[in-house]
Amino acid sequence: MRVNGTQQQLKKPVSLAQYLRQEGYNEGKVAVEKNGEIVPKSRFQDAILSDADTLEIVHFVGGG
Repeated sequence: MRVNGTQQQLKKPVSLAQYLRQEGYNEGKVAVEKNGEIVPKSRFQDAILSDADTLEIVHFVGGG
């Protein structure tokens, strides 16, 4: 699987929500594109990732 331009090994299919949690992302503060399509936050649990997928993950940071 390719994530933000870096190749990663995905040992087994997991949901996008599971992947984000295990990688330390805050699901409420990210936008995700899977294979060129935006995944709505409401679909994170249903979107199953495989080793052939490409993800772009953007996380939002607050500032002042």
